[in-house]
Amino acid sequence: MDQDKDKKIDPRKALAKKLKNAEIEARKKAIKARKPFKGLQIRPTVSLFDEAGKQEPGENNWEGFGFDIHPQVTMFSVVFLAAFISLTLIFTEASEVFFDNTMTIISKNAGWFFILVANLFIIAALTFAFGKFGNIRIGGSKAQPEFSKFAWYSMLLSAGMGIGLLFWSVAEPITHLNTPSPMFGNLLAGSPRAAQAAMATTFFHWGIHPWAIYALVGLGLAFFSFNRGLPLTIRSIFYPIIGNKIYGFWGNLIDTLSVLATLTGLATSLGFGVAQVNAGLNYLFGINISITVQVLLIAGITALATGSVVMGLDGGVKRLSEINMVMAGVFLLFVLIVGPTVYILGGFTQNIGYYLSNFTEMSMWTETFRDTGWQGGWTIFYWAWWISWSPFVGMFIARISKGRTVKEFVLGVMIIPTLLSFFWMSVFGGTAIFLETSGIADIATVVDEDVSIALFAMLENLPLSSVTSFIGIMLVTVFFVTSSDSGSLVVDHLTSGGKLDSPVPQRVFWAIMEGVVAATLLLGGGLGALQTASIITGLPFAIILLLIIYSLYAGLKQEFEVEEIVRKKLISVREDHVINEVISAVVLDDALVDEDENKQN
Repeated sequence: MDQDKDKKIDPRKALAKKLKNAEIEARKKAIKARKPFKGLQIRPTVSLFDEAGKQEPGENNWEGFGFDIHPQVTMFSVVFLAAFISLTLIFTEASEVFFDNTMTIISKNAGWFFILVANLFIIAALTFAFGKFGNIRIGGSKAQPEFSKFAWYSMLLSAGMGIGLLFWSVAEPITHLNTPSPMFGNLLAGSPRAAQAAMATTFFHWGIHPWAIYALVGLGLAFFSFNRGLPLTIRSIFYPIIGNKIYGFWGNLIDTLSVLATLTGLATSLGFGVAQVNAGLNYLFGINISITVQVLLIAGITALATGSVVMGLDGGVKRLSEINMVMAGVFLLFVLIVGPTVYILGGFTQNIGYYLSNFTEMSMWTETFRDTGWQGGWTIFYWAWWISWSPFVGMFIARISKGRTVKEFVLGVMIIPTLLSFFWMSVFGGTAIFLETSGIADIATVVDEDVSIALFAMLENLPLSSVTSFIGIMLVTVFFVTSSDSGSLVVDHLTSGGKLDSPVPQRVFWAIMEGVVAATLLLGGGLGALQTASIITGLPFAIILLLIIYSLYAGLKQEFEVEEIVRKKLISVREDHVINEVISAVVLDDALVDEDENKQN
């Protein structure tokens, strides 16, 4: 019996050994045959690259005084930010006029461009997911995820649009209810059709478009860092286009633009966040709503963020994200239960259907034949905001997504957060619309006066309003801390030449700088200045994103070709092994038959 068992096990061991050796040999041959790809793996296993021109992350950094910085990217970024902050604070009134004029010019002349590229990003992301590249694994074929799916989704949602969901979940649907998008025609304000259009428009701005942008940038960063071993910075995505020039002027320029886009995108969100915290404090404690109070809040909350910075990614961002998601989940369920539950759930279902049925028209509408100026303050701002956020969110999700396949990565980033955003908007926005259209509360007048008060105006009409308002303030604050910590982590990667672990003082510096930029924009023009800053930085970065599509395609195509060669070789080895086993078994059976015949004779 033991001999028979050994005979059954031995062929499996032999096959496993053959497959392992064949995979190693096939991969080496495929890599050797492909065009050279220069770089250094973050965690080397086998050299995949031509050694010429390689640079380690942070190889030419300056070190000292608790800093470890890439000199050109850091200096260019700091000088530009210092000049911007100084000029804005010195010429406050002129800055406000400048921001207003710039917003108008870009919206009128480049609005069509933002609309077009946002749709191209969706097409590209879905093509990568459902095409032949879908099974490529980030970090290599044997890489395993570093975080559970719950932790992964928690960090995705917290980093992606946490503060924005709280700020706009009531304000935007109510605003669209009162002033519907011109795309839907001349709808009567406050009518059922206006309510339906309001939720569809809100879904459109918080739906699949922003998450496609994040998925594209995140996938490019993750692939070129963990599969190609290049530094975890935006410049690395452009290796197929400019080669080793990523280490020179052009790479420095790309990373500098990424730093500026990240900081302005974050500043916009942080500005919205403190405006809402200020409104909540006014509601609970009578604290005045003013720019001065909001600047002080930025300073206080930024100080809290330094504690999370010191704790690092696992201890700080991950733990805060999970705590925040639990708090947000309880908050959401409370409003769902005490609010108009059936109305909310029915609306969620109908809103998705209406969003999907009008998706193409909303996605391509450019206000060409009816220029009301509506789109510049809404869709164009949102698309620019998401684009300016993309280096931050893209790099952050790349950092936490090793071990996911391309398909899992793209669908995970695009579908789950989108559906959660839709449900959140349906609960809070749907409740506000129900209260408004039923005549229970006049939320529209409050929103018209100050959008930052919208959430608290809605909560005031539900049970335990003081408690829920306090929870709302806490959620915004923790989202603020999470965004600030995540942002400082990302900017730190960019300004340290792609190093994954840089000194804590350096991250603290960038966390403070995020707060300073947000405060400066508030002083230089309030929420309008925050919106304009996102549009200004989003425009050039949209062009960079278009180039990322081509560069990522080139990199994935090369990886796919290698994996195909390896796969075909393994199939061949397995088939040869099975054939040999069958032949051996037949020969053995024939020998046994002959032996039995000889015994009988």
